[in-house]
Amino acid sequence: MSHGGLTPEQTERVVAIAMNLARAGETAQLAEFVDHGLPVDVADQGGNTLLMLAAYHGYAQTVRALLDRGANPDLRNERDQAPIAGALFKGADEVVAVLREAGADLDAGTPTARAAATMFGREHLLAD
Repeated sequence: MSHGGLTPEQTERVVAIAMNLARAGETAQLAEFVDHGLPVDVADQGGNTLLMLAAYHGYAQTVRALLDRGANPDLRNERDQAPIAGALFKGADEVVAVLREAGADLDAGTPTARAAATMFGREHLLAD
């Protein structure tokens, strides 16, 4: 992935910065990276996307901004975990609601969102 003539090292650094922004819920800065050409579904070495990190860390506004920019709500990391299952695991109710609104697959990944909800007593978050 080469953007605007960046070297592979520079590209790796930009991705690392973006991942940290997603982890910290820095929505405006992260959106700027994506708006300037960073692929919205870029992943780290573990297969975690920006959306996965924002969801896992409970940042509903960041999750919504990434979804608005075309992020795939169902991309799983190398451990087959989906963003919605991560949000359920962390008890990020608002993130779960945003991902459900975006049509996240409740049966994708290991564990599935449904299984994670049952495991952590959060079935009410998936009720229609």
